[in-house]
Amino acid sequence: MTKSELIAKLTARYPQLLAKDTELAVKMILDAMANSLSRGEHIEIRGFGSFDLNYRPARIGRNPKSGEKVHVPEKYVPHFKAGKKMRERVDFHLKDES
Repeated sequence: MTKSELIAKLTARYPQLLAKDTELAVKMILDAMANSLSRGEHIEIRGFGSFDLNYRPARIGRNPKSGEKVHVPEKYVPHFKAGKKMRERVDFHLKDES
């Protein structure tokens, strides 16, 4: 699902909300989450999951096209871990499709 699809679904589900208000709310939530992660903070949404940062140390990589060695700098990458309720819901719905 894309951000615009999420906004469209929320607007359809809650007709009392204007599309531009829904868009602003979704944008503000995602911006707040991105800002928290950029400050190194942990985000936990009960029943949904948690977002954290994983550290990846510097390493020597390889350019797949030329085969030459390349230095890959250290970095932090966002990591999502689904909560128990989310895992159960996904598992339940995927079993129904089988």
